[in-house]
Amino acid sequence: MTPVERDNTTTRTDVPIAVARPVHHERKWYLAHELLIAVGAVIIYFGVRGLTEGSIERAISNADTLVSLEKSLRIYLEHRVQDLVLDRPWLVDLGNWIYIWGHWPVIAVVAIWLLIMDPAEYRFLRNAFLISGGIGLVIFALFPVAPPRLAELGLVDTVTQQSNSYRVLQPNAFVNQYAAMPSLHFGWDLLIGITLVTQSRFFFTRLIGVLLPIAMGFAIIATANHFIIDGIAGGALAVAAYAIDRRIRAVEGSRWPTRVKRVYRHAP
Repeated sequence: MTPVERDNTTTRTDVPIAVARPVHHERKWYLAHELLIAVGAVIIYFGVRGLTEGSIERAISNADTLVSLEKSLRIYLEHRVQDLVLDRPWLVDLGNWIYIWGHWPVIAVVAIWLLIMDPAEYRFLRNAFLISGGIGLVIFALFPVAPPRLAELGLVDTVTQQSNSYRVLQPNAFVNQYAAMPSLHFGWDLLIGITLVTQSRFFFTRLIGVLLPIAMGFAIIATANHFIIDGIAGGALAVAAYAIDRRIRAVEGSRWPTRVKRVYRHAP
């Protein structure tokens, strides 16, 4: 090997090492930055949501309006669903379990997985959450709605009666009791389901993505936490937010993920 060849070999070996170290450091800061945004958004969401609680009378009146709408659409099935569930204790437990553990814990796990594996797609999901959550807070403030369990309809609050876990995940101080419309419990689970179906390569994970919003749709009705129309509105809002963000990113082109791609392409 000539001296020139040795010099070239040294140069080719040194460059990737010199690039990889700062990029790896930058990747860690990027992950920390995104996690900070997520945590801050959750704190703001619950803080503002707790401060926008409307009056009981107005919330019940709005709930009556939704009941009339569902009856006119022939989808007022809340009593039928609860009658079916209450006669079967295992269904009560299943509905409670899905409602409690099938929302925030699942969102957190999928968000962390996507942030690590596909940061560009994670930002689509994150922005869809931020957009739909922001719109949801405005609706909660302007149109407070009592959930079926508080709307004096004779429905049973199965979560509160049979489980304390939910109050640990969502303390009363940070919960707007009259924020039933739209149901972000369903809407955000729908976004998670879409993400799992479109981003995972594994059949079992995709199956979970299909079943997750279906299961949550059952749970929000069975536990008397939302009307059917709340779920429809929540799903529509979440999908609209996702589509809006996709459109914005398509118009902006590929400028925004350039730094992210550079960080992840060279990271060891």
